[in-house]
Amino acid sequence: MRKIQYALAGTLALAATAGVNAADYQVTTLADGLNHPWSLAFLPDGRMLVTERAGRLRLVSAAGELQAEAVTGVPEVFVDNQAGLFEVALDPEFADNQRLFLSYACGSPESNNTCLASARFNGEALEDVSELFRAEPGKRGSAHYGGRIAFLADNTLVMGLGDAFILREEAQNKGSHLGSIVRLKRDGSVPQDNPWVGQADAKPELYSIGHRNVQGMVWDAVNQRLLSHEHGPRGGDELNLIEPGKNYGWPVITYGVDYNGAVISPYTEKPGLEQPLTEWTPSIAPSGMTLYRGELFPEWQGSLMVSALAGQHVRRVEFAGTEVVTEENLFGELNARFRDVRTGPDGALYLLTDSPQGQLLRVTP
Repeated sequence: MRKIQYALAGTLALAATAGVNAADYQVTTLADGLNHPWSLAFLPDGRMLVTERAGRLRLVSAAGELQAEAVTGVPEVFVDNQAGLFEVALDPEFADNQRLFLSYACGSPESNNTCLASARFNGEALEDVSELFRAEPGKRGSAHYGGRIAFLADNTLVMGLGDAFILREEAQNKGSHLGSIVRLKRDGSVPQDNPWVGQADAKPELYSIGHRNVQGMVWDAVNQRLLSHEHGPRGGDELNLIEPGKNYGWPVITYGVDYNGAVISPYTEKPGLEQPLTEWTPSIAPSGMTLYRGELFPEWQGSLMVSALAGQHVRRVEFAGTEVVTEENLFGELNARFRDVRTGPDGALYLLTDSPQGQLLRVTP
């Protein structure tokens, strides 16, 4: 393990807040040589599970040692470009049932989408693997899968999806899962209080629609709210407060433009379409997200931490109610694309860097 220390690091994005809530921290490299690591989960015995986009689930010991052999039993994953193995999330009752959930790209180059599977982790391998959900319709290409998972207060599971990049209009089609957030019971069945259950023209799993590519999801248990973020096109990355049955606008409204500069929509708002809590232009390419409620960094208590790929930082966001009042850029001195950020059970902040030689980093005071 390697340690690098930074004093009062972190550049505040809003000049008016300069000097507020700065924190001293040191960064320890726990593991490296990870192939585009995507997600991190903490096991009760102190070990960690890390997904690699290439389709492998890796185990890191409590001492921070990456096990040489990948965990066996992972379902078949479609790997290409953005497609691969995404989230690993422990069941809220993992200590009793040893269940976990994996999101991943499934199918073929001609017809693929996002899948969700459950499995039992016996400490070394996955057993009783079962596919619970497959987003429809199947699509071509290998972009915009979403894949992040969160659990609501009733222990139902929500998962963010993408619009496939080439099918953005489908985000407004309730007969499609593309560009949505879906909600499921942990056995894969549909909660009967989902907003569009019973409508003949709507997928019953839908929880919200109008999303581009949801890659961060957090259930805020203190304030009883679901937060998500999604990639915009060129500009217009969004942080949203998610409520069931709401339409978040993509691509009818957006603060971004197409990659070639073309206008996607002339509108940034329209009646009946939700506004983001904040939007980021130019794009930071938000990826993972955690709500910091640890004890090691009192300066960050209650802050939302958003890992950013293109931005090469972690964006710390402070709220007053639902209003964003402060934003701060952290860890930019590491010159890394950050794929995931998590609050550890020890109160440390954990980071995954997106690279063919990705790292698992631990941030402590």
